[in-house]
Amino acid sequence: MTTTRVVALDLTGRKALVTGAGGGIGLACATRLAAAGAEVLVVDIDGAAAGAAAAAVGGRAVVADLSDRSVVETFEADVDVLVNNAGLQFVAPLPEFPPERFAYLQRVMVEAPFRLVRRVLPHMYDRGWGRVVNISSVHGLIASPYKSAYVTAKHGLEGLSKTVALEGAGRGVTSNCVNPAFVRTALVEKQIADQAAAHGIDESEVIEKIMLDRMAIKRLITPEEVAELVAYLCTPAADLITGASIALDGGWTAH
Repeated sequence: MTTTRVVALDLTGRKALVTGAGGGIGLACATRLAAAGAEVLVVDIDGAAAGAAAAAVGGRAVVADLSDRSVVETFEADVDVLVNNAGLQFVAPLPEFPPERFAYLQRVMVEAPFRLVRRVLPHMYDRGWGRVVNISSVHGLIASPYKSAYVTAKHGLEGLSKTVALEGAGRGVTSNCVNPAFVRTALVEKQIADQAAAHGIDESEVIEKIMLDRMAIKRLITPEEVAELVAYLCTPAADLITGASIALDGGWTAH
């Protein structure tokens, strides 16, 4: 499915930073913001992916491991649009969940966004304008079994986003979460393959019977659909949308 760009967005003269932008949702967001005229910093742990994405969008690659607490301090601080997208998944029952993996997910998906926000907010305040968009998940609103680290991290990101919204109110800065259900990305493709192997079923059955089970509209979301919502949140029409968690989930959380 191809998503038509419907949002009129002009980010000429603005700088955007997108984490996890080497592929999937992050690449779609970087592409969309660049199309709106922004200078885009493409952040990814994979140097080859970051370089290819930056070349594709006319941006600049920043190769970084966001689990390294010091790395954010090396980033440019004059950022007008921050998209906290980088994430990963690990699935295991709680008694078997490795504590080091739990901690790693929190560093990448909660602490890194905190450090990034802390770094760029002074510039946003000085300019009287800024947009923080956090790519959360339906799992920032509800839980699923065996995903304790991911669910915890997304709930933490939700709290951070709301706090930024309150502190940025009146200073031209908004902060919101976008909460998609399953998006067709490399991360989800791996989950599909793993689930198919674990249950001994076809990948099409995994999508239909497991991933889309709670969705009223039975299809996976495209990265471009997420990016178009991110674009809208950067427009003047969205000036009063802040501290929100916007479900893009085909009706999942309506249950």
